[in-house]
Amino acid sequence: MTQTETYADGRLQLVRSGNVAAITFNAPEKHNAMSLGMWQALGDICETLSTDDSLRVLTLTGAGDRAFVAGADISEFGETRSNATSAAAYNAAVTHADDMLEMLPVPTLALIRGYCIGGGLGIAMRCDLRLARDDARFAITPAKLSLGYGYDGVAQLHRRLGHAVTADLLFSGRKLSAADAQAKGICDFVYPREAFDAACTEYVNTLVGNAPLTLRAVKSALTELAKPEAARDRTATGALVRACFDSADYAEGQRAFAEKRAPQFKGR
Repeated sequence: MTQTETYADGRLQLVRSGNVAAITFNAPEKHNAMSLGMWQALGDICETLSTDDSLRVLTLTGAGDRAFVAGADISEFGETRSNATSAAAYNAAVTHADDMLEMLPVPTLALIRGYCIGGGLGIAMRCDLRLARDDARFAITPAKLSLGYGYDGVAQLHRRLGHAVTADLLFSGRKLSAADAQAKGICDFVYPREAFDAACTEYVNTLVGNAPLTLRAVKSALTELAKPEAARDRTATGALVRACFDSADYAEGQRAFAEKRAPQFKGR
């Protein structure tokens, strides 16, 4: 059964199909640029999904064929980021969305066609993996707009990409091809145009077929490892690992191995 919900005047869509949730940035006439309402909705959606035990995978993609997300909607900056005070409120909505996405307890995949710019690349980098079509283009361009790029955003890129790649992205603001982005560790898989949709579906199905309790335990460890060492807490991850061994899925995995068949995991 497939369920569709819309947010931010239809510019954000959430589709639930079985154990998979798919968020679509739906403003193709603006290359899916993020309005303040879209940022707020993204944070709220991810916060709600974080409590859904049936969820196994979340994907994020852009509507149309030209962009994942081409940054923030600059046309509304006169209203929503007109000064330091309003910019701080706007940035708080962005931070909430980014944090809720990064802390989701299931694998998250950014499926990227066309432009992945600025805040769009920030969203993609908060996902666990980035699957790109070979025409994707990546950049972060605050230096071209005299925007202040906050410490948390720089720190997150630095953790993922290291000093040199972060410096290049933010100092130059230049666009990288999918191949260049893959070489720098910005995206993880690159597929030709004609194979992209099928390859993404196959990868999602691979994750959905694996043991969800194991995926959640691994995601918990990855979330802790993304924090500064002094802030890491192994308690929750340890509990999730123990739950794997106490689960019916653990017994099912052994039976399926012995019987040479695909396991049917239930998440319990």
